[in-house]
Amino acid sequence: MTFAIAHSTKLEIQAADNRDAQISRRDAILRAFTPSISGGTYAALNFGRGVDPETNTYVSTTSFTNGYSVSGSITLFNGFSAVNNIKIAKTAVLMGITREQQLKDELCLAVMQAYCNALYFQQMLHSLNQQVVSAQTNLTLAQQQEQLGQKSRADVIDLEADLADREYQLVSMTNQYNDALLTLKDLMLYPLDQPFAIDTTFNYSALLSNTELLNTNADVALHPSLRLAQWRMENARTELKTARWHLAPSLSLSGGWSTGYYTYPSVQDYMAPSFASQFNNNSGEYVQLSLSIPIYDGLSRQSNIVRKKNAYRRATAEYEQTKHEVQSEITRATQDRQGALSALRQATKRTQAQHSAYIMSNKKFQQGHLSPIDLRLASDKYLQAQAEQLNTQLQFFIKNCVVYYYQGISYIDQL
Repeated sequence: MTFAIAHSTKLEIQAADNRDAQISRRDAILRAFTPSISGGTYAALNFGRGVDPETNTYVSTTSFTNGYSVSGSITLFNGFSAVNNIKIAKTAVLMGITREQQLKDELCLAVMQAYCNALYFQQMLHSLNQQVVSAQTNLTLAQQQEQLGQKSRADVIDLEADLADREYQLVSMTNQYNDALLTLKDLMLYPLDQPFAIDTTFNYSALLSNTELLNTNADVALHPSLRLAQWRMENARTELKTARWHLAPSLSLSGGWSTGYYTYPSVQDYMAPSFASQFNNNSGEYVQLSLSIPIYDGLSRQSNIVRKKNAYRRATAEYEQTKHEVQSEITRATQDRQGALSALRQATKRTQAQHSAYIMSNKKFQQGHLSPIDLRLASDKYLQAQAEQLNTQLQFFIKNCVVYYYQGISYIDQL
């Protein structure tokens, strides 16, 4: 799980989205509480008729002008849009963090399931290997007994067919194991060309002894899907408030400073004042308070309010639907866990009984009191019981982890 999280490209993409959300929150705060400031300068050479900056009369002399300006503005009131944008941006950051945790949880669960699949096929390979060895031993014994006249040729052929069948199952199970291992590598983004071995130590006795839950009720509000749906609903409500406030007037404050320099380079006897004196003497400032009152804009504001209202209703319905689905998932997970526990206990008893029956049948066969067909039937029952016990063990392990996850413990913190 740790390797998969460290190398997940989906988490890298979500981390980039989270950084964008943090930048958007910073921009929203700066737009709300800081003014926008700009500065500029220009230089112009005018050929022909123009206005004399000193006398404000038209002259036909080539002139050179140079100007400098600084201006700033800040919105004093715009229907609380700035404050609402800060709330939306803050919620977006929380949603990004929750999505990242949700992706981690989904990845951990997928890796856990893929690991259990690979472990299942590996354990079954071990059981099938034992079956192949046992079938080979029985065939060798039957061939010796045939030479002594204690077994018929038909019995030997049946045992040869049983051995061939076991070997085919072993090859098929090997292919399934390799495919499960490839799936696990793919989920982890592990290099496919490098060797990979999984840990096969699994404490089943401790799993059976730890069957008590931390508490009886899971906290539905902690589920990432529900938190995301709740934040989407809150953002939709905030956007609706913002749209309604757009019908109100907006008030802004602006101010600036400018100065300039001019001269007539084509006039030989003209001496323009120095740059320093013109820079001081030609400077000017202004302060402006602006009030904008919306009167008519083709009903675009009203239409926007209706759209935001529909979006809020949609988000509210999605929140209620998600809440119901999460509650159903928690109930189903608890029921599945209890059912898997009961199945595991019964499968364990069944495997023990089938193992005893197989040992007894094998002894009877070696003593000549059991046919190869009956021995094969006992062997199949024992192998099937082993497979079902292993499957129920792994299924209970997964479902147990899912229940603990719904109680607020992440998958990676449970192991």
